[in-house]
This record gives sequence, structure tokens and C-alpha cells, in this order.
Amino acid sequence: MLDMITKFSACCKAAGLKVSPLEVIDCMSQLRHIDATDEAAFRSLLMANFVKSRRDQPRFLEIYHLFFHELRTSFQDAVEESEDPETPKQKRVKEIIERIREELGENIEGLENLLDYLGGDPEDFLNEVQEIHNMVEQRSLAIKVKSNMGQLSNRLSVMLKINQIRQKALQLAGELDAEGDTFTRKEIEAYFATMLDRSFDLLTRDKRPDNIALKEVSRTDPRFFDIGEKPFATLTPVEMERTKEVTDRLVRKLKDMATRRYAARNKGVLDVRKTLRRAGRFQGVPLELHFRDKPLRKGKIVALCDVSGSVWSVARFMLAILYSLQECFNGIKSYAFVSDVADITPLFKDNPVNEAIEKVFSESGIDTRMLTDYGSSFVRFRERHMQELSTKTTLLIIGDARSNYQNPHQEILEEMRERCRRIIWLNPEPMTTWNSGDSEMFTYKAHCHEIRPCRNLNQLVTFIEELVL
Repeated sequence: MLDMITKFSACCKAAGLKVSPLEVIDCMSQLRHIDATDEAAFRSLLMANFVKSRRDQPRFLEIYHLFFHELRTSFQDAVEESEDPETPKQKRVKEIIERIREELGENIEGLENLLDYLGGDPEDFLNEVQEIHNMVEQRSLAIKVKSNMGQLSNRLSVMLKINQIRQKALQLAGELDAEGDTFTRKEIEAYFATMLDRSFDLLTRDKRPDNIALKEVSRTDPRFFDIGEKPFATLTPVEMERTKEVTDRLVRKLKDMATRRYAARNKGVLDVRKTLRRAGRFQGVPLELHFRDKPLRKGKIVALCDVSGSVWSVARFMLAILYSLQECFNGIKSYAFVSDVADITPLFKDNPVNEAIEKVFSESGIDTRMLTDYGSSFVRFRERHMQELSTKTTLLIIGDARSNYQNPHQEILEEMRERCRRIIWLNPEPMTTWNSGDSEMFTYKAHCHEIRPCRNLNQLVTFIEELVL
């Protein structure tokens, strides 16, 4: 049983789950308190030890079914492994796999992981698949055009190996005499066909985590009926000035409300014990009242802004308001990107907000003529600025998620989620267009805590009030 649990934990880690040796030890000690042949109890015990959050649950169940059912015929075969190490079907499968190894000879290079997977040990194959999914494209000075062809070519290479093994396995299953075995030739062929189809699915299917707690804000109250519903990208210079006046009034109002809110001390439930203890200095007379509630903690904001086209019209208003309200936060860091990332925080520290916004294009070092590439921008952010994210950080991403069909690198966004308090994505496009064309919004939303459209004044004002208050 220990060997089986250890192998299963290794497969979970290869598939991207975080499992420590201590959790394996806890799992083994807890097995003494349940009936190991009761699959529901056994699965629940493993899940309690190996799954850290609900987001990991679908991936765990997928690996559990693969390990204990698909590769081992049935759960009962797995738990009785110590009594009968190999079933007749497993013996026949291993015999065919050994024949494949013999026939391929020196040409077996690159096929070992897939053959081990078919033989009941999927760890190395899962590792290979995980590496392909997490593959990061390297910049080339010689090649100016970027793409995700490296990842696609690796997937294609594994697909060709799967087809090569499929042909060999079905050929040998037909040649071997299955008389006297429990399993017929047809069942052996079905096993190889099913498992190779499964390997193809593991390789090609998008691993999107469960995100049931995602907050999707689709509607806002109409605060301003004329200018409030007009998209930022279509504002005339006169309307732009009116919008700035509205946002300035909002900033003054929020500053006043937030200052009173954070400065309040004498509120909440009376702390009787602390009040009486301090009264000892005044011969038992409670001259000072003490309350249990503490002032609210200020959060840290990291803003990652797409500065291409109509997206910048939203980002400039957002940055102007954030920096006007910076005393409401512990700190604000801002980054601009198109296909590379630049830290624009110093521009706002050294210049007034409106001047800093104008200098983003001229002094940030961002080439706005490049095609937008969210995946590449996430890669650069991870390389240079990941340390800015902490459990007190709210990450604001302002962009339309249109990445020109480049690799979206959603796994990096998942890393950001693990490091920060929450991720809020503001999209300047209507929700009806989010999943059209080259938009990766459907991919990215699985890794966000909150997504909402933000293309006009009403939507922006509502969001800022919720963020501050």
C-alpha cells in the first residue's frame, strides 16, 4: 500500500498538484482508521491530504481515475496489489510492451515515457505533458516574429509517438496467441486504444481550473445618464474635460470617506476586560474606554495596463484616479505593456498625474507599434517584477485580452493568483465580444477573482467606489 500511495502522490506532483512527503506520511497513518476497500472513503482520505483548494479538485479526480481505474483495471485490483501483483490483463499488456521495446531497439529514444505510461507508471509521461503545457517561448535576436510554435511542435512530436505506439501495439496484439488467458485479444486491443486516446487527451486538453467563486460583474447602475454611458474611446475633447471634472469630484468624496473610515478608532464592541485593566491606574474608575475593532488595513495595488489603442483610454483614467487616491492604499505600482513590460511608477512619483500619463508613451520604453502579446508580457513580468506581489496585493489588469493568437501563458497568471490577494480584470470591450476572434478572456477568467467590463464612466465610478470602500 505504501508503494502505491507513493507512486500516486508522485503522479499528482507530476500533474501540477503540490504534495509534500509529510502529507503522504499523514495519509498512511490515517489509512488505519478506514476500510481501504471502501473506495468512497479511500478517495476522500486522499483528497483531504492532497488537495489544497477546490480549484485543484477536478485535476485530482482526473489523476485518481487514471491511476486507480484506467491503468489498473479497477480500484479493487489496486488495493489488492500486494496479494496479486499482476492481473492476467496486466501480464499480457506488459508482454506486448516488452515486444515493442525489443522491436524498436535503438529507435526507442523518446518513447520510454509513453511505454511506461501504458505499463501502469504514468509519472514520467505526466511530467513531460506538464512541461509542454508550461513551456515558455525564448526570445530570439535573429527571429523578430514571435510565436508559440515551440510548444506546438513538441505536442505534435508526442502525437506522432502516440500514433507510432498505437500501430505497433495493435499489430502485436493481433499476432500474440491469447488462448488460455482471461482477457481476449479484442479486450487487449481495446485497452491500448483507450489508453492511447487518453494520453492524447492529456496532451491536448486545456487544463482550466475550477473557478466557481469567480465574480462576474455585467451590469452597473446608471449614475450619469448622458456622458456616463459613452465609451471612453469615443469621447470628444469637451466630453473628456467633463469626465475629468466628474472623476475629480469623485476623488474628493472618496478621500473624505476613506480618511474617516481608516482613522476611526472608537467603534465596534466595547472591550470590557481591557477597559477595566486600564482603569487600575485610576483606582478602578474606567476613565478610558477601549474597543475591540481595529482600523481597517490598507491594501497594496499593482496595476498592469495594456497601453495599446482603445485600452489606453480606460487605463489613463484608472491610473489618474488611483494615484489621486494613493493615500487610501499602502502603495501603488504601475506597469505598462504591449508585448514587453515597463515599470511606469517612477513617472508618477516625479511628475503630476496628468503629465505622467502623457510621458508613458515617450519615456516608458514601450514600443506601441508592436502587436499586443499578453503571454509574452506575463513572462517578462514574472522575470522582473513577480516579487511585487504579496498576500496583501490586489492585482488590477486593464486590457482587452486580445493577444493576436500568441501563446496566452495562462499558467503564469495562475502563479500570480497564488502570490497575491486577488486579481481583478477590467476589460474595455462589451462582454458579448470577449470570446470572439483572438480574445483569450475565456482562458484568463479561470485564473481571476473578479472580471468586469470597464468602458465608460458609470462602470469606472462603480468599480472605484467598491475598490476603495
